[in-house]
Amino acid sequence: MNSKEAIIILDFGSQTTQLIARRVRELGVYSVIWPPDSPAERIREFGASGIILSGGPASVYQLDAPHPDPSIFDLEIPILGICYGLQLIAYLQNGKVHPGAEREFGRTEVQVSSECPLFEELPSPQIVWMSHGDHIEALPPGYHSVAHSSGSPYAAIENPGKRRYGVQFHPEVTHTENGSQILSNYLRKICLCQGSWNAANFIENAVADIQRQVGSGQVICALSGGVDSSVTALLLHRAIGNQLHCILVDNGLLRLGERDQVEKLFRNQFALDLRVADARERFLKALAGVENPEEKRKIIGREFISVFEEEAKKIGQVDFLAQGTLYPDLIESRSAKGGPSATIKSHHNVGGLPKKMRLKLIEPLKELFKDEVRAVGVQLGLSEELVKRHPFPGPGLAVRILGEITPQRLELVARADQIFIEELKKAGWYDRSSQALAVLLPVKSVGVMGDERTYEQVVALRAVDSFDWMTADFTRFPWDLLGKIANRIINEVRGINRVVYDISSKPPATVEWE
Repeated sequence: MNSKEAIIILDFGSQTTQLIARRVRELGVYSVIWPPDSPAERIREFGASGIILSGGPASVYQLDAPHPDPSIFDLEIPILGICYGLQLIAYLQNGKVHPGAEREFGRTEVQVSSECPLFEELPSPQIVWMSHGDHIEALPPGYHSVAHSSGSPYAAIENPGKRRYGVQFHPEVTHTENGSQILSNYLRKICLCQGSWNAANFIENAVADIQRQVGSGQVICALSGGVDSSVTALLLHRAIGNQLHCILVDNGLLRLGERDQVEKLFRNQFALDLRVADARERFLKALAGVENPEEKRKIIGREFISVFEEEAKKIGQVDFLAQGTLYPDLIESRSAKGGPSATIKSHHNVGGLPKKMRLKLIEPLKELFKDEVRAVGVQLGLSEELVKRHPFPGPGLAVRILGEITPQRLELVARADQIFIEELKKAGWYDRSSQALAVLLPVKSVGVMGDERTYEQVVALRAVDSFDWMTADFTRFPWDLLGKIANRIINEVRGINRVVYDISSKPPATVEWE
């Protein structure tokens, strides 16, 4: 990667830090997220063309508040502070930050009061998205206000001589109507980036990184047939060829027909070394009686690693395990880069991994978002059908069964899910929704079928529209379509007599139920 075309984002714990990285990449500039206290010398050696200080939940004046290395202000690199990042600039440069008399959250109108490259060719007033309780009370020497709102006299500040800028609002979120253009102005007009980063560049650099990490070693790859693991496998195959050994673990938690589809595609079309480990009984035994979702995920993670290590012994000397972990997985499981972001849930391939593991991890996609992975997949030759396939969780159907997992309950949810997806494809709605799934609930309900009373399982259908997978809203399907799907499930899947549709958004709900 040409470091002169990269932005370093220091993560101070905002749940939208990854959105900053995403927006920067969408504008054709590579971005990396580093710990908040990354040494200025390391930043200088990296040679990035700009630094962005993220938002965060703390107050800059608290004793335990995360601060950057103060020497970053001695570097001749442009700095943009967002929300907490703006307040850091003010506080660390001898300004004053205090709790505000009134908080400022949500949709806000700001007035641009003087010329500034951040707002070049943009209207005034404009709508932005605020989320802060602290306020700047006095600017540091050399800074002046360039925008204000009714609640913030310093909604945006600059020190043009030092190329330091700050905004109190969040340009990375879609609710800020000109947010993308503000970031573009920072990248193009202040950092002087050309914007040439794309999927092809990522592949080139990822291949070099993999070759450097692996050397002459052997790698096994967890291949499920989903987009993430498929792209991971093809990327590794391009980098190291026959040093790669793919393993499909049939854990009994896959979608109907998944195992056969994966075998045909990757053995026949891409000629990968694919080995299938039949571990259905093993996983179901380990999960028997377990109802807690976090425990399910951790059990599945442990069993996956055990299976891989056993399969690796059959291959010979293997030192690496490759996984299709994405950046949102890391964000929800832990703070990916050392920042204080909150943990939402453990993913089997992140928080669910055992602390002691013989195999070293390779996660070439861990800095990418789903749409970026799909773009890489197209470059690597994956079909449009596979690239556009809806996400499927690593723990599989285990986290789509609320309560105990049994072979009978697995069959019910798998068949309901298959009918749901089939009907969406027939009606042209599959590609119009970001993800659709069926969830088996831990309740039974009374029904009437053939003039007889039934007391059977309930299935919830869930479908969402999402741009970044950190927020999502339920898909507005036509009622007739939902009725047709429910009718098919109840008629064709014996043991289900009621179907409901989940209309909650993310947040507060997650996309998956567990």
